[in-house]
Amino acid sequence: MDDMSFLSPGELQAALGSQLQELRIAKNLGQVTTAEKAGISEKALRNLEAGRGSSVETLVRVLKALDSLEGLRMLAPKPSVSPLALLRHSGRVRRRVRRSRSEASQK
Repeated sequence: MDDMSFLSPGELQAALGSQLQELRIAKNLGQVTTAEKAGISEKALRNLEAGRGSSVETLVRVLKALDSLEGLRMLAPKPSVSPLALLRHSGRVRRRVRRSRSEASQK
């Protein structure tokens, strides 16, 4: 499914777990080996792969064990500047603030 915006948080966890499992299998690693390499219990890895709630630390440890830390960049990409926003603001560079009429009349 390309559009994941309609999935519930539980379904998204299951999808993430499934992708991690596929990645682990593609790297020809068993659950025991991956868990040991990640420094977590085999049960924690099974829970992560099944989408049954897990900690961010467990996710990071497994991504590191699978040599897939670029997955973190995909989870939270750096925001980019919109070219349209740049065009809107490029012509208007404010160098100072003008006094309001009420401030000018008070002097």
